[in-house]
Amino acid sequence: MSTSNKLWPGNKRIAVIFNVCLEAWSDGKAPGISPMGNPLPHGVLDNTAISWAAYGATRGIYRLMDSFARYNVKASVMTSAVLAERTPASVEAVGNAGHEIVSHSYTMDVMPAMLQEDEERNNIKRCTDLLQNVSGKAVRGWLSPRATPSAGSSRLLAETGFVWHGDTLADDLPWVETHGAKTIVAIPLSTDVNDMPSMKYGTPPRAMLDTFEEHLNILLKHERGPAIIDVTTHAHIFGRPRGAYYHEKIIEAAAKSSEVWIGTRLDVAQAVLAR
Repeated sequence: MSTSNKLWPGNKRIAVIFNVCLEAWSDGKAPGISPMGNPLPHGVLDNTAISWAAYGATRGIYRLMDSFARYNVKASVMTSAVLAERTPASVEAVGNAGHEIVSHSYTMDVMPAMLQEDEERNNIKRCTDLLQNVSGKAVRGWLSPRATPSAGSSRLLAETGFVWHGDTLADDLPWVETHGAKTIVAIPLSTDVNDMPSMKYGTPPRAMLDTFEEHLNILLKHERGPAIIDVTTHAHIFGRPRGAYYHEKIIEAAAKSSEVWIGTRLDVAQAVLAR
């Protein structure tokens, strides 16, 4: 990739990507964490955790989209394809608002690392068809639940026509992977600015804003080359009023910085390919 300091559109040095996780689990499955803390006994279905996660599609995603609209910012929305069946209005709303629809597998418990190649190929097609049919938007990016690819995921996605995947944490900047005559951009997923610590460790929501501002300042003052900051939030975690308030403060801070270009992951992939 180019070593130029100014890599991104508008001759900007820092790219900020807003990732929103719009997630769901299979019937009879629950998220591994919930606000209730102590897990239920083995074999007992945690219906409270299921209802907590369902908030993302029923309420949280709409609150986050309102924040993005106030600053004319587009996000990459990592969407469990099962929601195209369960709550199609939420997936349609994301597409209508102009956000990037990213395939996030069928459900959070359907992980490519656990599938045989034919199963994975079928899962990719199923997810793509569901999300495109409901949203009306082409799906060009993929990020597996927990970023857990199989050894062949990059190749299968490239063969299917995906432009990028995010199933790697191996570098700071994207690169192009080649599989025969096909290519795909690998865009690493950074975890510095994420709402999960608020859920797992009780970190105050404001800490995510503080982390973003500190991270941006470090990059501007101490890193010479181009950089990417991922701002990742879950619609069922920071889609609630307090989290969404501080998330919008991050949007505001990014939008007013003269050194920041805000783009989706597809925008980043296209910028890489253009060079």
